[in-house]
Amino acid sequence: MKAAWEELGTEYESSSSVVIGDADCTVEQGLCSKQGVSGYPTIKYFMAGEKEGKSYSGGRSLDALKAFTADTLEIKCSPKDTSGCSEKEVKFLETFKVKDGAAVKKELTRLQGMKAGSMKPDLKQWLPQRGNIL
Repeated sequence: MKAAWEELGTEYESSSSVVIGDADCTVEQGLCSKQGVSGYPTIKYFMAGEKEGKSYSGGRSLDALKAFTADTLEIKCSPKDTSGCSEKEVKFLETFKVKDGAAVKKELTRLQGMKAGSMKPDLKQWLPQRGNIL
């Protein structure tokens, strides 16, 4: 599970709405006790503004963790509501707001082609964000 958790953290490291972290309860005993952690590994998640974590009881595979994070925790950037958008996403959105459907389709095709290429992790993370916005 540790590898899946670390990969999830890597995938969301540039997210404006999701933070993936961990605590070593053999070291952080006070924190873990306060959050009601008694067995390991335990996954807790916090919704924005909450101080008490909720227990996660779903699957421990990367796919299960990603699905839960995307469906429950991630605030997605939308052209209709930019409140969930980072500054970078808003700038990208503004660029394509004034373009026609053909330009958007061309950009989506370009982004699809880039997926197989080699690039820095932060750029690779930015690919799906741009696709979701369009």
